[in-house]
Amino acid sequence: MTVVSKAGETVDIFLNGRLKIVQSQRGYRFSVDALLLADFVLTGDEDMVADLGAGCGIISLFLAVKKKPRFIVGLELQDELVSQARRNVALNKLAEKVAIIQGDLRHLPLSTGFADIVVCNPPYRTAQSGRINPDVGKAIARHEIAVSLDAILAASKALLKRKGRLALIYPANRMAEIFTKMRRARLEPKRLQIIFPDSASEAKLALIEGRLQARPGLKILPPIFGQGDDSL
Repeated sequence: MTVVSKAGETVDIFLNGRLKIVQSQRGYRFSVDALLLADFVLTGDEDMVADLGAGCGIISLFLAVKKKPRFIVGLELQDELVSQARRNVALNKLAEKVAIIQGDLRHLPLSTGFADIVVCNPPYRTAQSGRINPDVGKAIARHEIAVSLDAILAASKALLKRKGRLALIYPANRMAEIFTKMRRARLEPKRLQIIFPDSASEAKLALIEGRLQARPGLKILPPIFGQGDDSL
């Protein structure tokens, strides 16, 4: 019998009960950012998706339940998160739609050019900025310790088919940096949606979609305030 959750883990409910997620009680827990990113992603029923830095599998599973692409491969480095993600796939009976692979995106264990879509919720802070969390899982999720933005873009470019799409979420105050680096990687920014804490505050995050080898032309979507759709 497969163990669903272990000591120090919780089982949380999302999408009005359609999705159950095991995650650490005190260690790294995903935030609403991951749900906003998953909701932002556009998929078709024949799309192959790669989820880089899959964590406990929340984005992969959200896409499988709500967006229903053909298949999703989640790539995760950390042992504990790989275990949680695989148990989450089993818990939600999604083994025919989602596979979790342990590996480092800097040394891809996946076939190049297989993905129609790459999705990634990357670390937001450079390794030199701010205090590094003593919890290793939280530190890797928040700071560019195990992986950099350049490495994420290189991996995405390698995995995508021609005209394939990369979707990610990033700090709004680093938008100029990420657009510059995306264009260097031939990932042209095509869709942008900015997230504000409220209507009186500066932008916090940006949801960005880039297309490999595409022509310039950016569509700016209506902004999101707060945590977006309450049904997430």
